[in-house]
Amino acid sequence: MHSNVPRVKVISSEGVPTSHLPFSPPLQVDDWVFVSGQASVDAAGQIVHDTFEGEFRRSMDNLKAVLQGAGLELRHVVQLRSYVDSPKDLPEYNRLYREYFSEPFPARTTLVGCLGGTIKYEVDVTAYTKKR
Repeated sequence: MHSNVPRVKVISSEGVPTSHLPFSPPLQVDDWVFVSGQASVDAAGQIVHDTFEGEFRRSMDNLKAVLQGAGLELRHVVQLRSYVDSPKDLPEYNRLYREYFSEPFPARTTLVGCLGGTIKYEVDVTAYTKKR
């Protein structure tokens, strides 16, 4: 085995929504955890349509459940990519974001108009496993 090959571990835990898509919600590589897109879905992975706030909060609850399976919390997130379907939801997004994250805020990228109207919000993150 080559020493430069990363150690990849799939993290699984109860309470994390299942997906019918071919991806692992959380992967740990050394001290880093990479969380695939979390959206407003129920435990069976079915989309739950709601207001922007409702979908945002459900996505964050799903993200917290995934992170908890890795022994982490939102404060361990160092990079975040958000996908917001409608530009009109950006002010509400920024308001809600501050309820979940505080300074120093994670490095953040926000893409708008990219979800095709199926869902209103999705998020993926990178977290660092060392407690800070």
